[in-house]
Amino acid sequence: FANMFKGEKAVIGMVHLPPLPGTAGFDGDMERIYRRALEDAGALEAGGAGALLVENFSDIPYAKELSLEQSTALAAAAAMVKSNPSLPVGIDAAFCDCKAALACAKASGADFVRLAVFVDTVECFAGIMEPCCTEAIPYRRHIRGENIMIFADVQVKHTHMLVPGIDIVESAVTAQDCGADAIIVTGAATGSETPIDSVARVKRAVKCPVLIGSGVSEENIRSQLEVADGAIVGSSLKTDGKIDGRKVRGMMDKLRG
Repeated sequence: FANMFKGEKAVIGMVHLPPLPGTAGFDGDMERIYRRALEDAGALEAGGAGALLVENFSDIPYAKELSLEQSTALAAAAAMVKSNPSLPVGIDAAFCDCKAALACAKASGADFVRLAVFVDTVECFAGIMEPCCTEAIPYRRHIRGENIMIFADVQVKHTHMLVPGIDIVESAVTAQDCGADAIIVTGAATGSETPIDSVARVKRAVKCPVLIGSGVSEENIRSQLEVADGAIVGSSLKTDGKIDGRKVRGMMDKLRG
C-alpha cells in the first residue's frame, strides 16, 4: 500500500462508467464508454489524484453477479484506463462480484479491487448478500493474482447488517484477519459523510490501512485524512455528471495546504 501511493495519503478518484452492455441503460455505443472513461481518468490524474477506481457505476439496479457482457466491457474499459495514466488502477464490480472484479483486474493489469461485502452478511436492494472472502482469496490465488490488493468495505453503505449489533470494529478486524489489504469505512449512502469516529475506532483496531469510502470533499478532506490513510472520492468531484479537473485540483490543493 505504501509503495503504491509513495507513502502519501491515498486519494483514489472514481471513474464511473456509463451503462455497460447487458444492462437496460446501455445505448449501444462502446466508444462513448471508452471516451468517457479516459476523459474522467485524465481529469483525475491531471488534478493530482493518486489512483483511479473503475466502476460499473451506472448499471443500476446492481445484481449480485455481473453478466458476461458487463464483465467483458468492464475489463476492456479498465484496460484502456490502465494503458494511459501512470497511476495505480482498481476495479469495483458493483455490487460485489468478487470473481468478476479479480478477473477484470487480472485481464486489465489493474492493481487492486474494491470488494463491498467481504466479511459481513447484509441485506440490500439486491437481496441478502453473503460475505465473499472465502471465495475471493482462493480465486485470487487460482488466477495467479496475488499481486492484486483487496480493499474491503465493512458494513458498507446502502446495506443493513442482517445480524444487528455487530460492531464495525469487529467487522474490520475480521476483514483484516481474512486477508484484506486495506479496510474501507463508509457513510450510509453515496456522497454521505463517513462518521469520523467510526474511522478512528477502526484505525486503532487494525494494522492495515484504513480508507474513507464516501462523503469526502474539498471542505472536509484535510480533517478526514488526519485520521484515515486515504479516501475514495467521486461524487463531489463532478460537474454535470463528469469529473471536473478544477474540483480535483481544488481538493488536492486543500489537502496539501
